[in-house]
Amino acid sequence: MKLITAIIKPSKLQDVRDALSSIDVAGMTVSEVKGFGRQKGHTEIYRGAEYEVSMLPKLKLEMAVSDSIAEQVVEAVAAAAKTDNIGDGKIFVLSLEAAMRIRTGETGEGAL
Repeated sequence: MKLITAIIKPSKLQDVRDALSSIDVAGMTVSEVKGFGRQKGHTEIYRGAEYEVSMLPKLKLEMAVSDSIAEQVVEAVAAAAKTDNIGDGKIFVLSLEAAMRIRTGETGEGAL
C-alpha cells in the first residue's frame, strides 16, 4: 500500500477529483494549507499599503491506495494539477505499513 500526498493549487481541486474518479480512487482527504517553494510568495496592495505574502494558500491531498494503482494515481494527479506555471505543487509517495477500517475492523488493502 502507498500513501500519496499531493500539494496543489486550490483552483485545480475539481480537475484532480475528476481525474481520480475516472480511475476509481475511492476517497481522499483534503486539507487547506499554506506554504511556499520556489515562487517565494508575491507582493499585494491592500488599502493603499503594499505588503508581501510569503505563504501562499495550497491544498494538501492524501490518498491511501494499493500498490497496483499507485503509479496511475500519481500520473492522474500530475496531469490534472499541471498548469505549466511555477507553484503547481509536488507529489510524495510513501510506503504505508498498515490500514484499518474502524467500522468493520478490516485491515490491509481491504480497509482502503
